[in-house]
Amino acid sequence: QVQLVESGGRLVQAGGSLRLSCAASGTIFSINVMGWYRQAPGKQRELVAVITSGGTSNYADSGSGRFTISRDNTKNTVYLQMNSLKPEDTAVYYCNARRLSGPADYWGQGTQVTVSS
Repeated sequence: QVQLVESGGRLVQAGGSLRLSCAASGTIFSINVMGWYRQAPGKQRELVAVITSGGTSNYADSGSGRFTISRDNTKNTVYLQMNSLKPEDTAVYYCNARRLSGPADYWGQGTQVTVSS
């Protein structure tokens, strides 16, 4: 089992920045990919960014150039740095950990990001 705890979400003005954190614990050695997803009211959950255990990252078009995903393996933590935030970035942001062999998906409880115009 893997436990994920997100933090860092809050109310911010448009144009501002936030850094989300996702602390992982449990059998994290088995995790291949970690990522951030978001879900706005009335919309489906969507991919924001992912990073592999080897450090390769990919981004959805919505955050490309503004968001940066990173990981600190010494702290078992994944980060999402979000710059130039827009009101349309308002959503609950969820951390995900994926094991490809098995397979298995683990989710955090989510952290609310609200961007005011």
